[in-house]
Amino acid sequence: MRAARTDNFEHTISGLLTKRADLLGEAVSLRDRIAAIKNDVDAVDRVLRSLGYEGDLDAQMPRQKRHVVFGKGELTRSILDELRGAAGPLTSREIAQAIVALGGQDARDRKHVSDLTRRVGKALRSLRDENHVRSGLDTKGNVMWSLRQFSKG
Repeated sequence: MRAARTDNFEHTISGLLTKRADLLGEAVSLRDRIAAIKNDVDAVDRVLRSLGYEGDLDAQMPRQKRHVVFGKGELTRSILDELRGAAGPLTSREIAQAIVALGGQDARDRKHVSDLTRRVGKALRSLRDENHVRSGLDTKGNVMWSLRQFSKG
């Protein structure tokens, strides 16, 4: 086995930092391209309307394959697991961030966490309606969620 040429990983670190910067640059370019496409679609829609088209433009959308993130009941189980392990009540966002981190995804991805926060909130409201969890407000007016404690009798 050949010994490493350096005792530190400065070349590896430098290469990884370069790759990271390239990927983030590509993500920005893709986001900009998506925004440009949305603007172009809006412009085409305006022209169609000005030419007298009265149909449902949203019905003309190409059908996209549905990306299933959670299997049946998986999100609910994850929420309940987080609440069971919590030291106190949690917000929907805190639960979503914990689920994202548990799944090995980047909890700093604001869009993903925001989308999941909405789904977690909806699931929590259903769980509250079924008397599995309860909600309350903290001093700042944030909705805090906890498991409903049932007395053993």
